[in-house]
Amino acid sequence: MKTKAGRRSVQRVTSKKRLGPDAQVDDKALIIAPTDPALTDPFLLLSEDWFSEPGFEWHPHRGLETVTTVLDGVLEHGDNLGNAGALQAGDVQWMTAGRGVIHRELAFRNEHAHTLQLWLNLPRRAKLATTRYQDVLAAGRPSASLPGVTVDVISGTVAGATGPALNHHPVQGALVTMDPAASFDYRLPDSHRAFAYVVSGGLTLAGRTVAAGQTAWSDPVGRAGSGALELTAADRDVPTQVMVYSGEPLREPVAFGGPFVMNQRSEIAQAYRDLDRGAFGQVPRQARLKHLR
Repeated sequence: MKTKAGRRSVQRVTSKKRLGPDAQVDDKALIIAPTDPALTDPFLLLSEDWFSEPGFEWHPHRGLETVTTVLDGVLEHGDNLGNAGALQAGDVQWMTAGRGVIHRELAFRNEHAHTLQLWLNLPRRAKLATTRYQDVLAAGRPSASLPGVTVDVISGTVAGATGPALNHHPVQGALVTMDPAASFDYRLPDSHRAFAYVVSGGLTLAGRTVAAGQTAWSDPVGRAGSGALELTAADRDVPTQVMVYSGEPLREPVAFGGPFVMNQRSEIAQAYRDLDRGAFGQVPRQARLKHLR
């Protein structure tokens, strides 16, 4: 519930869990775990990955969108629709898997990539939407500049700036950079669930202290209007960067099946059958990139 008129509160603060290296990555952390999708709806998962070789070779997806933010290094990507490219620090790729895609995400030249990847659920009506890639590059994104604060908008409208990402379900998303002790009222619809992940630095959010590596959650408070999350950066020698996303919960059943997210287990089984019969297309014989754009 609201703490006072026009303000939103924080219901819980969670800490990311370091998982360590595996066969694909040099290190991994889980920021949003896919253990209770009703609690994080419409967001399913947020992972942080550090990788060089092999990275994430060809693999399928259906029924969701992945929003990948490059924090450091260069991310090489490609899919079986012919899309390919390299994304640098600050760039975001918004991929609508929809009815099915096969893609890969690698460190350019097998050197180094550090990414955040958010899994965003698609509503039932858009589960089998046409597959789409959107490269939302840092250089071309709108931003709002306020005293001590820069709001880099990826999706939706925040502080008067509108991000270029196209949505099947309305989502606000921004990267907020704050000078030490700076304050900012982040406005969002009352019907949205919001999370704020502190990438670096630290802040007080709606009166709750949130450190780097922690995520604060603000649940929907109704449909009456637009309230604000009050952000105040810690008074330290370094700026604070926080990733803020919000969206209205879908309130639909969620069925996980590896890289697929549908509403029913039968739809997961169908996705695997479709993959086996080639309905996702063929795995490309696509060469690695030799140079940057």
